[in-house]
Amino acid sequence: MYEDVLFPFDGSAGAAAVLHHAAELANWDDATVHVLFVADTTRDSVTVVDGRAVDALVRRGEDVVAEAEGVLQSLGVDYRTDVVQGNPAPTIADYAERYDHDLVVMPTHGRDGVSRYLVGSVTEKVVRLSDVPVLTARTHADDQLRFPYEDILIPTDGSAGAAHAAEHGLALASALGATVHALSVVDDAALGVDVRSSGAVEAPARDAVADVVAAAEAYDLGSVVEHVEHGSPVEGILACVEANDVDAVVMGTTGRRGTDRILLGSVAEKAVRSVPVPVVTVREPASE
Repeated sequence: MYEDVLFPFDGSAGAAAVLHHAAELANWDDATVHVLFVADTTRDSVTVVDGRAVDALVRRGEDVVAEAEGVLQSLGVDYRTDVVQGNPAPTIADYAERYDHDLVVMPTHGRDGVSRYLVGSVTEKVVRLSDVPVLTARTHADDQLRFPYEDILIPTDGSAGAAHAAEHGLALASALGATVHALSVVDDAALGVDVRSSGAVEAPARDAVADVVAAAEAYDLGSVVEHVEHGSPVEGILACVEANDVDAVVMGTTGRRGTDRILLGSVAEKAVRSVPVPVVTVREPASE
């Protein structure tokens, strides 16, 4: 499913933990991990060493990718490395597309200092920009990085973007033999009083979940569990992750607009920041 995994790396402790997770995924699927360091050209990094102009970020990048090489070699993972210059977020997104990567894996926090570029805001920009699926993982002490995934959550609002992401999540669950949890959240705060009090308020959410269940018939899946919840979308996702011991979330970055929407880009970005397990965000292809 994933033959070429792109891992933008800054050498921080948190990023190193996510690198190990990427290595587990690569070993499972016999994939190559491509480690990328982006020397941020939006920052002044040129210095003089022994009378020669040297880009400190490029030099730092060479040290960082060498560090990653050692880790991946010790874990028996096939790898490639590269150091490039550019504006980090668009450079990462463009690089993934140009070299036909199947997945981008990124931590949501990075290091402070001259080599800092993997802060949450950059990761979220990559989530918005990338046509390649992006797996993000937080690096807090209480977060979970378990692999293989046994339970995968697929939030949906019934939109085309959500359906596209669901296909990716179903394929991943099938390859892993994982249980799928299909979730739709009724955002009561976005509904008027009259709508909230009507019996039809859950109908679109139930239809959205039913669409995922129907799509799952094309995959070899052991179990699909249906969930319809009320509340804010991100809180619903977090509650479902905790209650069902979910290992990963797969969701779209765009969704339906209207009173029953749950998967707007802002929700995906909030999930990337707040969900304590890996989140795979999948962007709907642009219309021809």
